[in-house]
Amino acid sequence: MSGSGDPVLGALGPWLDRSARDGQRVLLAVSGGPDSSALMHAAALAACPGASLRVATVDHGLRSGSRAEAEGVGRTAARLGLPHAVLSWAGEKPGGGLQDAARTARYALLAAHAEAIGAGLVLTGHTRDDQAETVLMRLSAGSGTAGLAGMRAERVLAPGIRLGRPFLQLPKANLVEWCAARGIATLRDPSNADPRFARGRLRAAWPILEREGLTAARLARLAERAARDEAALTRAAEEALAAVLLPAVGRGAVVRLDGAGLTTLPEAVALRCVALALSRAGAAPRRLERLEALVLESLLPALRRRAAIRRTLAGLLIASDASATVSFAPAPPRRHPAGVALAAGDPRLLGKEGPPAYIGDVCTDGPAEPFDASIRRSHTPGIDR
Repeated sequence: MSGSGDPVLGALGPWLDRSARDGQRVLLAVSGGPDSSALMHAAALAACPGASLRVATVDHGLRSGSRAEAEGVGRTAARLGLPHAVLSWAGEKPGGGLQDAARTARYALLAAHAEAIGAGLVLTGHTRDDQAETVLMRLSAGSGTAGLAGMRAERVLAPGIRLGRPFLQLPKANLVEWCAARGIATLRDPSNADPRFARGRLRAAWPILEREGLTAARLARLAERAARDEAALTRAAEEALAAVLLPAVGRGAVVRLDGAGLTTLPEAVALRCVALALSRAGAAPRRLERLEALVLESLLPALRRRAAIRRTLAGLLIASDASATVSFAPAPPRRHPAGVALAAGDPRLLGKEGPPAYIGDVCTDGPAEPFDASIRRSHTPGIDR
C-alpha cells in the first residue's frame, strides 16, 4: 500500500520496504497507546510482501492491570494477523530512577526478543512531541549539542539490530487523529502525567511554554540543527584525533596524544578529541561538566605552560608531561582511606553536582550496553507509546 496522501502510512512505508529488501523481520514495539497503536495498524496496512512483522508489548509490572493491557494488545495484533509476545520486566524494581530503569529494561527486553525471533529492525512510535520533550529535558540537564540533538531516527540497538522511529517528524496529534478516524481503541498510561516524574511535570507545563513560543515544532527543529552541528564537530574531532594520536609504546594499552597539536584546536574540537581518546582508552561514560573541567581548566592550560599534571576521570589516569605528551591509562587502585590519593586532581571531576549532561557518543538516546559505545544513558519518552 503506497500511503499516498496519508502521512502515517507515508512515514512508515519506506521502513517496511527497506526491511523487506534486506529480508529482515520487523519487530513493532506496541504498548497500546495511540502512537504505537497507529504503528501497528499502519504496519498491517502498509507491509509489502516479504516484510515479516512481529509485535511485542513490554509489561513493566508497575501498575495493576498492566498485564491485562498487554494481553489486550495481543488480541488486537491477532485480529490483524500479527504474532505477538508479552515481554515482562521481572525482578525487584528500584526505589529511585524508576523511569530510567524501566526504559533500560524495555530496550533490553526488545533487543533480546528481536534477536530470538531473527528481527533486524525494531520500530517504535515516538513522535515529534516526544522529541521536543527529550530536547527540553536535556536542556534542563545542561546538555551540549550532542544531547540537544535529541533522539535519532535510527540507531544501533544491538549487534545486527537497528532501532527505528518512523514517526519522529510527525506531531502526536496526527497519530491520535489517525486512530480516531479508524475507530482504533487506544490505552492511556497514567504514569505519563504523573507529577512524580519529570516528564509528567513537563507535560503539565506545555501550555505555558507554547504561549511563549517554545513549541514542539521549534524544539524539534533545534534538535535537527544540533544534530547537524554535532555531526560536523564529531567529524572534525575524529580527524584531529588521527592527527595528534601518537604511536603506541610497548605492550601496554596506553593511548598517547601530541598535546602541542591539541592546543591548536578550537576548544569545542579539542574537547571532543579528548572524549574520543577517553573512549579509545576504555573510559566509562563521563559528564560533560567533568570533561570540561579536565580539558578546558586543567589539561589545555597545563599543555600551554608545558607543565606536568595528573588527573583522574572515568576510571582513567590522564597525565601530561613537560614534553606535552598526554597519556590515558587505567587509573591505579584507590589507596586505603587513611592514605593519600595518587592523583587527586580537581575535585569537580569527582563531584555529583547537578543533573548529568554528556558529550559526543556518550549522549544519545538508549541504554548503556557493552556491545556499542554509542548507546548510552539519557532521557527518552515514557512507557505509553
